[in-house]
Parts: sequence; structure tokens; C-alpha cells
Amino acid sequence: MLPQGISQGFVTITLPYLLTHNGFSVATTAAIVAVGVSANIWRFLWGPLADLTLSLRRWYVIGALASTAALLLLCLTPFTVKGVALLTVIVFISQVASTFVMLPVGGFMAHRIEAKKKGRAGGWFQAGSLGGVGLGGGAGLWLTTHYSVTVAGMVLSIASILFALVVLLIKDVQRVKNNSIAAELVMMGKDILAMIRIPVVLFVIILICLPIGSGAAANLWSAIAADWKTDADTVALITGVLSGALSAVGSVVGGFIADRWGNWVAYLGCAMVCALVTAAMAVLPLRPEEYIAGVLAYAFGVGLIYAAFSSVLLYAIGRKNASTKYALLSSLGNLPVVYMTSFDGWAHDKHSSQYMLMAEAVICTLFVLLCIIALGRLRAKNLLLQTID
Repeated sequence: MLPQGISQGFVTITLPYLLTHNGFSVATTAAIVAVGVSANIWRFLWGPLADLTLSLRRWYVIGALASTAALLLLCLTPFTVKGVALLTVIVFISQVASTFVMLPVGGFMAHRIEAKKKGRAGGWFQAGSLGGVGLGGGAGLWLTTHYSVTVAGMVLSIASILFALVVLLIKDVQRVKNNSIAAELVMMGKDILAMIRIPVVLFVIILICLPIGSGAAANLWSAIAADWKTDADTVALITGVLSGALSAVGSVVGGFIADRWGNWVAYLGCAMVCALVTAAMAVLPLRPEEYIAGVLAYAFGVGLIYAAFSSVLLYAIGRKNASTKYALLSSLGNLPVVYMTSFDGWAHDKHSSQYMLMAEAVICTLFVLLCIIALGRLRAKNLLLQTID
């Protein structure tokens, strides 16, 4: 997952810092980032390709190469306010390319990981993604501010290709060619319909669409760092490498929590950790020390909730057509990231950073309480034990 994370990290950390220092408003910057992140919403449209055409390993290689090429293209694009439309399109293309890294990995996990270890698998999945975000964002920002954005693109691209070579160690998953692609699409559609008819799976779908532990503020930390009077090198270190490392650790811990105490405790409990950290940061003074502590604590909380998110998805999708169903549900799970990133940008420009953070915390807490009530009703009707094969 590291190549995907590197691409996303450049878009959500390095790029916002560069844009706000080249005349872009926080709201415009947030909109560009949100459009890029929205590629994760639409990946279910091309998700069936991983299940119906080439093997998972081949799709992973294609995804890694395309993601690297798109990152280089982005680094060669001028960051000017007049060129906002072109820049937005290239950002979106780069994130579409990175989804082709994620799709095969979801299939590998569904086919190669036994059920009792899927929580930990989800943790390591998110550790790779979030660790890559830290590397792509932190190293990308440091290289950009000390050398150039072109140098940053070249170094990150080489790193992505090297990390992608690990796929050679994974046993490939071939497509079963029993039927025509048209027939398999029909069967896939029936499988997806069967999945969403299960009450607990429908609850999972609703749950992941809610603004619970979205981690949206992380997409704007570099853009609003000036409010805490934090310099560029500190922003690069804190929002990049250190946040990536803590998010990765949080993901592993979150995966363990999901296996030990269950998906619901992990998901909603870890979401409340994020909300508490965000609220605390909103009421503390706007100083570099508070920025550093808050961003790092937020990164750990995001790691926790993202691992729980992956575990919940693996619980819901079963094994058949796993890449497609993982793509569908994870696409829906990125809706809160997109709309909360846009909301945060609006809240910042309309009011302040502190208002933005407190609003995110309150919204998350309210929806967690609603989900706890819904879970209680599902448990009372013995509907939480139903799953799909």
C-alpha cells in the first residue's frame, strides 16, 4: 500500500502547503484536495476489472506504474491560480491511478488472510497507506522546500517503484474463467445485491458513509499551519514522516483492537478518540507546541479508526468478488473524507481553525451516539451475526 499512500500524501500534505503559499485560499485548496480524494468514491466503477480480467498481481503492477507516472506529471504542473482547472484535473487523475494499487490489495487480503487475522490485516493495510501518506507528504514537502518539486517527484516515484516490488512475494490470484465477462458481471451484480440485503451489511454501508472519524482535518494541516505559527520544516516533519509513523502504529493497534474486542467497539471507540483530540486542539492556544501535539495525536487516532474501517469492510464483503465489493464499500467510505474536507475548508474561511476543529468533533460525537443506539436495536433482534459467504 505504500505507493498509494505516497501519491495521496503528496496531494493532501505537500500540495496544500504549496498552493496556500502560491496565492490559493484555504477553501480553494480544500476543494482541489477534495476532488482528488473523491477518486476513491468512484473506484467501484472500475473495481470489477480486478476481478474479471487480469490477475491481481498484474493489476497491481499496472496501478503502481500509472500512479508513479501521474505523480511525476503533477510535479511538472505549474501551481498558479489561473491554472486551477488543469491542476484539479491532474490531481484527480493521479488519485484515480493510485486506486489501482489499492484494488488488488483488497483482493489479496480477502483471498490470502484467514478470518481470525483480518483485523490485523486491515491494520497493516492502513499502516501501509497512512505510512505512505506520511512519506509522500513529509518527504515531499521537505524535498520541495529545500530543492524543488521536480526533485521531490523523482525521489518519491523511485521509492514507490521499489516498494511495489514486494508484490513479487505474494502468491497471485488468477481470474476464474468459467463464464463470459457479461455473465460474470450479472453474477457479480447478484452477489452484491445479496450482500446489501443482509441487515448488518446495510448497517455497515450506512455507518461508513457517516462523518465518523473521517480524518478530514489531516488533509488541511499543512494549509492552516500558519495559524499556529509553525514553520515549513516543522510542518514537513510533523504532518509527514512523524504523522505517517504514528498513523501506521495506530493502524496496527487498531487492527489488534478489532480482533480482540470486535469491530463495533473498535470503530466507534476509535472515532471518539479522534473527536476528543480534535476538540482538545480546538480549545488549546494556537502555538507551535499545541500544533505538534495535536497533529500527532490526531494521526494516531486516524490510524486507529482506519484499521477498524478496513476490518469492518472485510467482515462485510466475504470472499466472492472480493476486489469489487471491497472497492464498492471502501468507495462509499471515502464520502465522509470528501464532504468533510470541503466542510472544514469552508468552516475555516468562514470562521477560524478552532471553529473548524470543534465542528468536526461535535458532528462526529453526535453520529457515534446515533450508531450506538442503532447497534443496540440490531443486537436486540439478533441481526449482528448474519454475514455473507
